[in-house]
Amino acid sequence: MATPRGAVQPITSRSVVDQATDELRRSILAGTLAPGGEYSLRELAGMLEISFIPIREALRSLESEGLVIMRPGRSAVVAPLDLEDLHGIYRLRRTLEPEIARRSCRLLTDEELDRLDAQALDFGAREHGMADIYDGHHDFHLALLAPAATAWDIRLLTTLWRAGERYIRIGFGQLDPDPAEHERRGKAHTGLVAAFRTRDPDTVAAAVEEHLARNEKIAVSALS
Repeated sequence: MATPRGAVQPITSRSVVDQATDELRRSILAGTLAPGGEYSLRELAGMLEISFIPIREALRSLESEGLVIMRPGRSAVVAPLDLEDLHGIYRLRRTLEPEIARRSCRLLTDEELDRLDAQALDFGAREHGMADIYDGHHDFHLALLAPAATAWDIRLLTTLWRAGERYIRIGFGQLDPDPAEHERRGKAHTGLVAAFRTRDPDTVAAAVEEHLARNEKIAVSALS
């Protein structure tokens, strides 16, 4: 499968395996390496201008994240988008996130909530598409849960967020041309902060569940 030169950026320095993993993950999540696409190790090594060995190690890491499927021989397939997988991701998120949020809402400081409120407002800026805000969006949700999250909670949530990121990027990316969607995006996140300010576990859990339900609905639209 041909991929335009420059779409996947060459590796320059730092740990080659880490950089290869990061760049291939970025390309998969952004859709540059398309779902279902099969690539040889030689092809990927040429794109990143590195040798086979770090490519193989990077693909093993991405396979553990559910982003690629290794083939016998020297190739890998970008994991296809799958409706059952998507529902499974959100089923697990609905199990974990509201419960952690119930405890976190009583631990977050007012100063941290003020910071997150300002960040949430920025999500509504018309000039910011989903690709522009996604990393900040991930950090925002992690910050809301972090005071009550264990290291294992964060590992599991990060894996789930990464697994769902392709669906979210595609689904929300389709809505980016609508200015009203940007305003809704900002309000949805300031609304979450407002729920956490109540310090009421039931209110917070309901707000998180509603947020997840809407995101799942939009992610499902990416498959159609």
